[in-house]
Order: sequence, then structure tokens, then C-alpha cells
Amino acid sequence: MAIKINNITVIDDGKNVNAGIVTATSFSGDGSSLTGIGIGTTSNINTTGIITASTLQATSALISPSGISSDRPIEVSPGSIRFNTEYNVPEVYDGTNWREVTLVGVVINPTNVRGVFGGGSPSNVLDYITIGSQSNATDFGDLTVSRRELAACSSSTRGVFGGGGPAPTNTIDYITIASESNATDFGDLTVARFQLAACSSSTRGVFGGGSATNTIDYITIASESNATDFGDLTGTTSQGAACSSSTRGVFGGVGPGTTNRIDYITIASGSLAADFGDLTVAREALAACSSSTRGVFGGGNNPSPLPGVTFNTIDYITITSQSDAIDFGDLTVGRSFLAACSSPTRGVFGGGGFPGISVIDYITIASQSNATDFGDLTVSRGDLAACSNGHGGL
Repeated sequence: MAIKINNITVIDDGKNVNAGIVTATSFSGDGSSLTGIGIGTTSNINTTGIITASTLQATSALISPSGISSDRPIEVSPGSIRFNTEYNVPEVYDGTNWREVTLVGVVINPTNVRGVFGGGSPSNVLDYITIGSQSNATDFGDLTVSRRELAACSSSTRGVFGGGGPAPTNTIDYITIASESNATDFGDLTVARFQLAACSSSTRGVFGGGSATNTIDYITIASESNATDFGDLTGTTSQGAACSSSTRGVFGGVGPGTTNRIDYITIASGSLAADFGDLTVAREALAACSSSTRGVFGGGNNPSPLPGVTFNTIDYITITSQSDAIDFGDLTVGRSFLAACSSPTRGVFGGGGFPGISVIDYITIASQSNATDFGDLTVSRGDLAACSNGHGGL
């Protein structure tokens, strides 16, 4: 028996077939035999072995294996791909772990970026905003542990909150930024601490300083696990702030004490931090956010000599160029212990102070100017952290 397509014999009495380009509406299995062969819009090719082809063509879409994180297969070859339906991202197996695939060149729509504020004062509150639209925040869910003076970083899909107080903790928990829900346990920092700072690329989150240490540790954001030692900041620090490009992380207010020092790291390479330059004003308890090229630091205080000074200062750096910060403008309200997050174009500063305020204000990162009122958090608080799915590190 022979099977012909367009009067050309492609299968003849079990002989080997060289089909060239195979077009099908559905393909499943791994291919030592073919069953259920059909022609038309409802055709299926089901296989149970391995098919090797020079070209595979699909008329509408090529559907890869998919499932949630707990469904990830273990006995697969490096280079295997799947789609993670839990986080809505493609993944590739590197021989040890499943890694989120970064789609270089994909443009993030600034109007759809979501920022999430967590913890503070202490609190387990998570609330969120759409950074492109001025409005009040909306309830998101709860952290696994109520705490303040924590730090946050994020990929395009997942936000991660680490550390916190008032007693130093090593807790790391995570959220899926697009889906309002309570946070889930992620793992532990290498050192329990609070008053730390965090930044990230699309795949790696980095936590630096806190509790008067110079510790830097990192996580792979897509894979729940304990943090790993990265290196050290140039000095012990507490109450600093951090932001990033896709390759470089920058920490401002690096100690000890109230300071104007800025350090930087290469996020993909564990190493000691290096001096970057100085802030325009020495201060602590500030916040930072970034576009892909510019980092912006806002607020903070200098507690000495008493009663101290609280700043409305905003200054900025060009992340690729080691240099001192430059004046940007002023916050709508001078405050410290605030948090910041960003889209590719807009930076947002929320909360701050004692016992805490609900103020959210924003800037256009590319244009030096004073901040503008954005709206209010759901709960007034300071000592909080923030992240987004559209910051400068992605």
C-alpha cells in the first residue's frame, strides 16, 4: 500500500521516507512510529519515538510541552525546551536546572508595567499599582511573614522579597507579579539581616548589605532555593538602596554610617563590588529605581547631629559610566524609609517616614524635574520594599 500526496508517493510498503517539509495542524509524541495520519484541518500525527527532520513547518503555531514548575521533567537532555504555564515564560534545560528564557529585544509596554509594594512598619501588606496610570494602590495579598526594612527585586514575571526585621531574618518569599495572591516561600538568604538593598537582571536577583554587613548574595529568580554568596560591598552598610541595568547593579549610600558612596557590581559575575562615585548628598534610608541606562536615588535622611535632616533630594547616575550623581529634582514630600520601582520610562516612590505615610509620587526617568503626585498606598507605612515587572534590569 502506498500513500500519495499531490500524486507523489511518500510512503511505500514500509520503506524509509524522506519527506522534506512536513506540515501538520497538530503533532505530539516523540516519534518512532506514526499513527492517526490524516489530511485536512483536523489532521493529527501522533508518534512514540524520535523524529529527526531538517525542517519542521507549522501553519499557525508550534506548541511545545508545557506545565507548572512542579511538572518540570528531570531526565531530559540539555537544550530541551518547555513552556511554564505557572509564570507564562519559556524555559530551557541547561543540564542542571530549568532556566527562564530571556527574549532579548522584546519591548516592554510602559503603560502595562505593574509595581508591587510589600511589608513595612512592620506589615505583611502587599499592594500594587499600574505604573503608567496615576491612581491609588490596590490590595495584592500578603507576605509570608510580617516585617519591615526588607528588600525586593524581580524578573518580568516574579517578584522576590528578602530579609527584614525588626529581628534580622533570612526569609525570602516570592509572588507572581501578574496575579494577585499571597507570597510563597522561596528559600533563605546566606545571612539573616534587615536594612538591606536589592537589584536584579532578568534572571538573577542580588541582595547587598544590611545589618551593618558588606555581604552580597544572589538567587536565580525562576528557581526557588537558598541564596548563594556573591562577594562583598566596599564597606559595611545599612539602609542603602540599589538599582540596575541588565548587566550592572548599583548600590547607593554604602556605609558605614551615613555616606554618599556608590558601589557597582556585574550581576552575572560574583565578585567584590567596586567604587562607582558619590551621591550628591550623604544620606541613608533612601530608595532607588532605574531605566535601562539611568539610575535614580530619592529621599533619605542624615540622623546626625540630632534631630537630623530628612531629604526630598532626587539625584541620578548613568549606570554604564562611573561618576558622581547629578541633581534630578525633588520629591513631593521629603521623607526617608521609602521604596521605589519603575517601568522603562517612569520611576515611582511610595511610602516612607514614621509612623508612615501613604504618598506615592512619580518622575519621568529621562527628564530631570520635580516629582508629581501619583496616588496613595492602601496602608500608610515606611520601611517597605518595592519591585516591578518592567524595571531597567530586564
